[in-house]
Order: sequence, then C-alpha cells, then structure tokens
Amino acid sequence: MSERDIAVLGVGMHPWGKWGRNFVEYGVAAARDALADAGLTWTDVQFVSGADTIRNGYPGFISGATFAQALGWSGARVASCYSACASGASALGTARAHILAGLCDVALVVGADAAPKGFFAPVGGDRPDDPDWLRFRLLGATNPTYFALYARRRMEVYGATERDFARVKVKNARHGLDNPRARYRKEVTEDEVLASPVVADPLRLLEICATSDGGAALVVTSMAFARRHTSKPVTIAGVSTVTPRFPNTVIEMPNFATDSACGVALPEASFRDSIADAAYAEAGIGPDDLDLAEVYDLSSALELDWYENIGLCKEGEAERLLNDGDTTIGGRIPVNPSGGLACFGAHLAVAGRGDRPPGRGGTRRAHRQPGPVRSRIVGDRACLSAPRRTSSTRCARRSAGAAAASARCTRPTSAPT
Repeated sequence: MSERDIAVLGVGMHPWGKWGRNFVEYGVAAARDALADAGLTWTDVQFVSGADTIRNGYPGFISGATFAQALGWSGARVASCYSACASGASALGTARAHILAGLCDVALVVGADAAPKGFFAPVGGDRPDDPDWLRFRLLGATNPTYFALYARRRMEVYGATERDFARVKVKNARHGLDNPRARYRKEVTEDEVLASPVVADPLRLLEICATSDGGAALVVTSMAFARRHTSKPVTIAGVSTVTPRFPNTVIEMPNFATDSACGVALPEASFRDSIADAAYAEAGIGPDDLDLAEVYDLSSALELDWYENIGLCKEGEAERLLNDGDTTIGGRIPVNPSGGLACFGAHLAVAGRGDRPPGRGGTRRAHRQPGPVRSRIVGDRACLSAPRRTSSTRCARRSAGAAAASARCTRPTSAPT
C-alpha cells in the first residue's frame, strides 16, 4: 500500500448500445448501481467528479452538476472536466486528488455519453483556427483516417499483416461474449472480418469501433474509509495523464503533421510510452507485474501498438504476442478481457472506466490463476490498480503507453467513429 492509494468500493455501468435517450439517464443508472455495489447511499457522497460530453448541450459541459442534480441536490461538491477520450481518466484523477488532499472521503466518478450515428464530427460552428474543424474540412480526415495511417505505418515498419489485425478483432469479439454490458456479443471469424467493407485502407468495418450510448461510474474512497467497510479493498495505485515531449514524431489527432526532429534529439520515451511509464513509476510496479490490461482499441491495429507502448513486449513483437495466444483469456497477459471498444463502441466521457475493476465481475475470469486480479492497467490514459510493489523489470522494457482500447464492431451495420 502507498500513501497515494485510494480504494474502489463500488462500480456501475449502463449497458452500451444505441438507446436514443438522454445521456443523464445512463449516468444516473450507472451511479445508482455503483452506490448499491458499495453499500452506500447518495447522501454519503461528498464529491462528484463528472466526465463531460460535448455533444449533449449545456448539461454535458457541466456533467458533475448535472448528475448531482439528477440524483438529488445534497450539497456535495462537484467538478466537471473534458479531456476528449481521456475524460474518464481525468475525472478519476480529480476525485483521487480530492481524496488524497483530505477534502473528502467518498467520491462518485460518473461519465455518460449519447453519441451520434456515424463518424464523430467536430462540434458545430465555423472555426477556421480550430485544427479539429480544419482536419475535417481541409483534409476530409475522419477518425478512421488516422487509425489507418497508424495501421499502414505498422505494416511498413514491423511487417504486420491484415490477418494480424483481423485476429485482434476475433479475440476481442470472443472475449465480449460473456460481458452482459457489451453492445456486440457475437463471435466472428478472420474471413468474416476480412470480407467486411474497407473503411480506410487497410482497415475494414469490423476493425474500427462504432459510436455508442452508455455510462459508467465508480465510488472511490480514502483507504481509512474503505477499511471500515471492507477487509479487502480494491485499490488504485496510479493515474497518469501526460503531455508529449518535443519533438513528437508520431502524428496525433487532430494534427496535420509531426514535429521536426532535424535539429533536436528525440525524447527518451515517445508520447504514448511515457503515459504508462508515469503510471508504473507512481504505482511502484512494472509491466511484468500485470495480470491483465484494458487498452484503447479504437482499431484492431492500434491494440497492437499499445502492447508495445505499455511494455508487454518490445517494439515489433506485438504480432508474435497476439499469435502465440498470450493476450487472450487464459494466456500470459489477457488484453481487453471485457471485449474492448470492439464490443462496447466508442464513448468519450466514459473511456478508461468502460470495464469492471480488478477482482470484480467479468474481469476475474481473465486471471491466470484462481483468485482476484492483483494488478492491471486500464484506460486511454493510464490508470493502474495494484498493490504497492517494487519491480526490477519496470525499466527493462520501454513500457509506456496509455491503455488505449480499440474498437471494431461486430455487425456490418455499425458505423465507425
């Protein structure tokens, strides 16, 4: 245990799909489930941390207050934050900071989204100085365009094949079968994936995540409070959201180009590597201490990148890890045992909380040996749940990364992000 640990007492989730209702309903349902799981009431909550959604009007911009009002004004303090796909991790980090600062003992973290059909598009309005607005209107570059650039780069640099990408989808679809909250619960074959329509070459429809509606919530507390309510609390040992170091030579949405490295040495770790590096350092563990990982699989090809970014293998070895069965349930390090975004769909305000915490529900079966999961990395920015341990392997591999989760849908009627 560390002085920086907090406990997870309760988790809740609204099932994912296209429900056609207000995002607040999804968040409130998840919050009530989390409170019931924790054995607490709404009036026990002292702080609400909301992950914002920008496609649902004013209530989405002040999600903390929106959820607090829907649950019933109680005088609880609130905060709201928007960090695109890192909004869930940022909201959790905000709650954690309040607990560690002694400002509260019990916090509720909530995120929910009601996503549009089809591709994510920029928020409405005329903003010619906004790079996100410009990349759609000048380049026609939807999100799958960037996913395809990453996939093509992987093929050129490491020799990945289209069948490797398809196998990631097959694995995650199989994992999602047992997840009652998943939107897509249907196995697919490699040939079915490769027969689905091309969206952005080389990626096909079943290899890119859909956009979905749903919500998730956590009840997090101080360790002192948790010990009064349970003998074996699940703990969060690290939360990492970092910025790149100049020069950043891998393109990130919504940029049009990378930094030039002509006159400046490359940083010791790439941007994505540095995210998990920071979480590992904070938690006092390394990649060899993990029992499972949930990574942000916006596409099946991106999942392979994240294997390397979080230190599960060396650069260029992700395909071997996949093809040897190491990342499937029952393997050495199961990845996306929840089914990932391949089975959930994309959800901006909930990313990083879209599966069950370690030792609970659906993820317990992914552990290699009987008993609770000890440590894992989850999210599109890094969140580690683990006991405090030292590790000589932390720096043995370049273990960085966020836990990014890829997303492909299981039916050809689904629309990618």
